[in-house]
Amino acid sequence: MQEEQGIFSQGKVILIDKPLTWSSFDVVNKIRYAIKKYEQKKKVKVGHAGTLDPLATGLLILCSGKMTKQIEDFQGKEKEYVAQITFGFTTASYDLESELENQKEVSNLTLEKIESALKDFQGEIDQIPPIFSAVQVNGKRAYQSAREGEEVKLKSRKVTISELEIIASNLSENEAIISLRIVCSKGTYIRSLAHDLGQKLETGAHLSGLRRTKIGDFNVEEAQTIEQFLEEWKPKAVKE
Repeated sequence: MQEEQGIFSQGKVILIDKPLTWSSFDVVNKIRYAIKKYEQKKKVKVGHAGTLDPLATGLLILCSGKMTKQIEDFQGKEKEYVAQITFGFTTASYDLESELENQKEVSNLTLEKIESALKDFQGEIDQIPPIFSAVQVNGKRAYQSAREGEEVKLKSRKVTISELEIIASNLSENEAIISLRIVCSKGTYIRSLAHDLGQKLETGAHLSGLRRTKIGDFNVEEAQTIEQFLEEWKPKAVKE
């Protein structure tokens, strides 16, 4: 019994399908609290291997106990996303966390034009992170400075996008939306990709939906919802 109750302290990889609006830290805190109750311990190490924004869903790798030493290894793995990109508007955060602005015509946008533009974003590229990001500038998170109205200038960084595939599209006179499958390296901002694609096509664009589907060999189909995890690892005394 004691050995089973120490499974998380000994070290375990936990795959969670992060729900919409939850931050990655919200998930870590919820899972850590459940593990402490299950193992009846005051302290258990739990960390995540790669942040997902609150408006994104999908695969979040958590590590507990001794497995937290491998977090950096998981963070460095290639990742796969399915992104929804909406053309015709930009936003300050490059996603729906901030207001739509700078409306532009999308009636002339075609699938061929989008596919042609996407070619410039494959392979190793220079990408500037969004100002509403956790990148540190002079010891302060960029998003903190941006929210306080300070001017934020971020340097470009090298990232690698190995696969870009349009898997669905809805292009009409008044609306232009695509779903894009993306395989990319650590440090790639899908919000920046959406924004930069809109700039290249001169229509503006923002990320209107994001789901992480893979990290290395881990697939979101193997992940549990938070509710499923809490049910499986209830302390024995309170299980029905």
